Amino acid sequence: MGATRRAGRGCVAIWRRCAAGHSESESSKSARRAGGSAASAASAAAAHGPTPPPHLAAPADPVSQPAAAPASRPAMSLSGASERSVPATKIEITVSCRNLLDLDTFSKSDPMVVLYMQSRASQEWREFGRTEVIDNTLNPDFVRKFVLDYFFEEKQNLRFDVYNVDSRTNISKPDFLGQAFLALGEVIGGQGSRVERPLTGVPGKKCGTILLTAEELSNCRDIATMQLCANKLDKKDFFGKSDPFLVFYRSNEDGTFTICHKTEVVKNTLNPVWQPFSIPVRVLCNGDYDRTVKIDVYDWDRDGSHDFIGEFTTSYRELSKAQNQFTVYEVLNPRKKCKKKKYVNSGTVTLLSFSVDSEFTFVDYIKGGTQLNFTVAIDFTASNGNPLQPTSLHYMSPYQLSAYAMALKAVGEIIQDYDSDKLFPAYGFGAKLPPEGRISHQFPLNNNDEDPNCAGIEGVLESYFQSLRTVQLYGPTYFAPVINQVARPPHCPCLSLLSVWDQPCLRQWKSWMVMTCACPLGDAMQSGTSFSSSHSETMSTGQGTRC
Repeated sequence: MGATRRAGRGCVAIWRRCAAGHSESESSKSARRAGGSAASAASAAAAHGPTPPPHLAAPADPVSQPAAAPASRPAMSLSGASERSVPATKIEITVSCRNLLDLDTFSKSDPMVVLYMQSRASQEWREFGRTEVIDNTLNPDFVRKFVLDYFFEEKQNLRFDVYNVDSRTNISKPDFLGQAFLALGEVIGGQGSRVERPLTGVPGKKCGTILLTAEELSNCRDIATMQLCANKLDKKDFFGKSDPFLVFYRSNEDGTFTICHKTEVVKNTLNPVWQPFSIPVRVLCNGDYDRTVKIDVYDWDRDGSHDFIGEFTTSYRELSKAQNQFTVYEVLNPRKKCKKKKYVNSGTVTLLSFSVDSEFTFVDYIKGGTQLNFTVAIDFTASNGNPLQPTSLHYMSPYQLSAYAMALKAVGEIIQDYDSDKLFPAYGFGAKLPPEGRISHQFPLNNNDEDPNCAGIEGVLESYFQSLRTVQLYGPTYFAPVINQVARPPHCPCLSLLSVWDQPCLRQWKSWMVMTCACPLGDAMQSGTSFSSSHSETMSTGQGTRC
């Protein structure tokens, strides 16, 4: 079963854990020990009941994403033992439904599936991810996948809830269409790693079924980008031309196909040109370059009964030939071909371009020589409260560090391993400086304007404590000068990490990481705009990226 394989999480999971304030990741404990069968999943259903959650937050935009984000993993303990075993592999779950309840009056249901995983510690169900919403269909094949860590020696209970989402803008109370309980091992152990389960939870009604397909993901990190167009497609609309779109499927070992991508719809044309799109190679063929890829051409209809125009097959290896030349495929409709002797095709599809790029990880960049510079900026505005009072975030108790110090230590001790010289510039903003009481929005914590560097995180903490005893907390919250300072050489073109700690973000135990490269984020801030916690999105609109 490949039990000796290791799925490296790297420092990214630790980073997220620190930024989240050392909150225990319940989603990383969502599996039960092995030894049970379908009865265990059934008992879990009985214990928690079929009642769906009363409210659902708005999901992400229903675009064709290849996978939902996996739950974060816990950090290793000092003894080297993990809180749970290392996953043997990653599993991709594809979801389809058949014969769903129709709760819409003038159209069909607009289904969406929400996956929950059961916490090993509390037995509670935690949301893992959601599929996209598909309009007007009772038999959806969802493009968005769920990618889960698979633990052979543990039982991982899953719950799939199906909802009818009537409005994309107001889905706090979607219609419940049914749910299914089962274990991840049941899906993997099913014939062809595929299972079909009845949906339950709506008294007195048949809710249809849910189909789940599992496949182990390869380590291929290539991203394929392609563009296609079509010529002389069949006309399907009575009062106009067709509204064509493409659906990509990858073949399975048992001869079935799994949906992996949908293009956008191009309205009212028989000669559409689709926008270029990117898709991970592991989603398209899971690293098997000769695996059959089937592409269906449909005419979009508002009621969801899309008309089939035709299909053709190819492979990743064949698609990659388009890097040097156009590739033309005949679109064939098997029914028309059997009925009409003079049938030639239902049009053609041309692959206009195809390129492949590698998706690099954080570790790849570090191995490639990326240098990191870590800079700290701390909020000394009066809104933090009197440092002598326990209610202040700057309060230094004899028994524990202040909230700022704890957050700085938690994040800094992780990041410092990736800073080559362990010298960290540390600034404060929003304080009155002695002796004249000048308000400063960029002052070095060590009182050295020529060299604001502190030796290690302990040096930063020592300088912070010293500044706290000498400056007067004032305001306003204005840290554009600090960001402009970090964006200047010698930080660029190295990757610079600026951790800005202010009162609102600290109350949520979060840090803002602003990454600036050769094109400094400071270019977007030359106007001298005053930033506060509510301006975090404004910060990310420059040349940098907020982590």
